[in-house]
Amino acid sequence: MPTVRITATTAARQAIRHLSAGRGAPVMFVQSGDGRAGGMPMCYPDGEFLIGPGDVLLGEIEGSPFYIDRRLDQARGEVTFELDVAPGGPEGFSLPAGLSGHFVTRSTTCAT
Repeated sequence: MPTVRITATTAARQAIRHLSAGRGAPVMFVQSGDGRAGGMPMCYPDGEFLIGPGDVLLGEIEGSPFYIDRRLDQARGEVTFELDVAPGGPEGFSLPAGLSGHFVTRSTTCAT
């Protein structure tokens, strides 16, 4: 059984349940980019983002898979990530976490 390396706050779990129920379909998360603390994962309808060999599955939250770019994962080391919700709209094509929020990730190695 693979090790689960993603957890979520109550707010993130509620946002995922609400988003999935409102859409009538599950969502997925993809973390890429510079990997700074408070990084914003992209949230898509499940299956909309093509996962490749450079992506690592960290686990699932409320039935939603969470992937991270392998190079970013290696740069951060073997840590557990936490998904949370922060105020402000999402970036790019990411689905929002509620009316005025976006999803963020935190890790022990990037804590400030």
